[in-house]
Amino acid sequence: MIIIYKYQMRILALSALLFTLASCNEKKKPKQEKDPINKEVKAPKDIISLNEASSIYNNYTKHRISVIENYELEQRAPEKEFIPARFVDFDYQTIKNYIAYVDHEASKAGVKEVTKLRLYFANYPNEGKFADGKKVVHPRQNSIFMVPTLDKNGENHGFYIGEDGKAKLISDWKQNNKMEMGANSLNPNIKSHASMIPSFTLNSSLLAGTSLVLNRGNGGPPPKSEF
Repeated sequence: MIIIYKYQMRILALSALLFTLASCNEKKKPKQEKDPINKEVKAPKDIISLNEASSIYNNYTKHRISVIENYELEQRAPEKEFIPARFVDFDYQTIKNYIAYVDHEASKAGVKEVTKLRLYFANYPNEGKFADGKKVVHPRQNSIFMVPTLDKNGENHGFYIGEDGKAKLISDWKQNNKMEMGANSLNPNIKSHASMIPSFTLNSSLLAGTSLVLNRGNGGPPPKSEF
């Protein structure tokens, strides 16, 4: 009887040990995050209604389209057909990749926080190619480009990554360009070409670094079923 009792006690002790180990393992397991599809996300405060979107779209039609058409068809290039752009879109994944890229580059450059994505209005040249050799798909059409900003002294400034890997202000780059171009235009050793047009040679250091500007989305008239 004593032998059986000791055997039973050993079984109980072993069972208790296994139960304790199992409980510890359960506690160590990381909590599984909720399915992102089912996770509730609050709508941004700046979401507008479809009615409001349609209203401001129609305002653009009424107050801007005719002005653009008249200029393009009467002054800029009367001999060419022109249809004003009404939208610019980017692949959804491109935007996600762009934000991830900006965050990554900004973090490496020591930027504490990317404060905004600033959208600039732009206009494509009446040419077949851009300066980098890529095709201009929609000559003369309006477009946008995006620039990330950082905070400096309470103001938001567009930035890029300098050659030294640090964040630099685009406004400083622009000012340096102007100063360099002005110096070159006054330099008698720099010859002019094509009659009276001066030849500007920018210092290569002004062009070094990494741009964070996103452009070249798709543009054109929207589907007739929208707005």
